[in-house]
Amino acid sequence: MAKNRKNDSGVRLAPMAKTVLLCAFFVTLGVGYCGYKSQTQTLGTQIKERENKLAELERQNKMRREQLSALCSPVQIDASVKKFKLGLGPTSLAQMIRMVELPSVPETAATDVQSADQRQALADLSQRGN
Repeated sequence: MAKNRKNDSGVRLAPMAKTVLLCAFFVTLGVGYCGYKSQTQTLGTQIKERENKLAELERQNKMRREQLSALCSPVQIDASVKKFKLGLGPTSLAQMIRMVELPSVPETAATDVQSADQRQALADLSQRGN
């Protein structure tokens, strides 16, 4: 006997909905995969650029450290003084002031005993005053 096709609409909704949902799911997975792959590549590029920049900065830092140590050497300083005719030289003893730090002792003992350094400092001060 023949089936009654009046109740059959021709298109079944459930299988079509499953198919659409599965396609949407796979498209979402593919787009997510491509997005994450692109992000990973971008981050890898940024890391490489920053590593190169770090290496360049370390190289420049080493060069400047060597340059600073060369410029701070006494030989280089003397050469610069002569080159620029600054007229600088070593200090004379008359230009030096010697400071003597007194030990922390009770006042009665400090007034009774003066060390040789203290007496020398007082003598130097009195000579400068004249």
